[in-house]
Amino acid sequence: MKIGFIGLGTQGKYLAINLVTAGHDVMVFDLRPEPLAELAAAGARIAASSLEVGEHAEIVEICVLDDAQLRSVLLDDDGVLAGAAPGSLIAVHSTVEPATITALAAAAHARGVELIDAPVSGSEPGARNRNMSYMVGGSEAAFARVQPIFATSGPRITHTGPLGSGIRAKLAHQLIICVNMLAAYEGMRLGREAGLTAEMLQKVVHEGAAQSAIADRWSQLHLAPHANGVFYKDLQLCLKYARELGISVPGAALAQQLLDTIVP
Repeated sequence: MKIGFIGLGTQGKYLAINLVTAGHDVMVFDLRPEPLAELAAAGARIAASSLEVGEHAEIVEICVLDDAQLRSVLLDDDGVLAGAAPGSLIAVHSTVEPATITALAAAAHARGVELIDAPVSGSEPGARNRNMSYMVGGSEAAFARVQPIFATSGPRITHTGPLGSGIRAKLAHQLIICVNMLAAYEGMRLGREAGLTAEMLQKVVHEGAAQSAIADRWSQLHLAPHANGVFYKDLQLCLKYARELGISVPGAALAQQLLDTIVP
């Protein structure tokens, strides 16, 4: 299958390499030459623009940082939609505002292109080890098209419902991760100050009701240097969306304030 991939960050790079390894005809684009060189060495085609990716691909996967980058990649004069053929499909892996997904899906639909939201969880290790999780919002037909493509990078692919449901699930997921980090940090700190070892604390937490993936790996958890900024951005999206829903999420606000302290 002809697939395009835009956004070769620490996560996207490996998602794209997995597609090439699986035998797909993959064309990639990024603003940085280093990941492009890695993908070329792996066997991918290198595009000069997002438009060229749109012209090439039946399915375009996008894994850029934020709403502004996503809009630019899709809507600029040299963006994907300027080159995409009717009937093609765009899968957005970026964590962005739900309203952005709705607006961009409408812009794609006007050109005969379907857009789905397909945020991911797993970060660089998950992408590299093909252990990613996908949350996919879109039609049943679109989900059937992308499922074998996403399976090249991970076995857990959940159809969350219609367009926009994937990104809403991802925001809930990110909020839980961050508040969980806050809880693990404070609990582990209390235990250490009380003279307990990290190993014993992890065993106790793992075997009790406080067990979580974050707490289980706390002493070995060392996130990438850019993780703090990503979590801050994602929590900002969570807080904004919560206000739109008319609900209060004070734990998310506190976790955002303390990210410099709690992110391992």
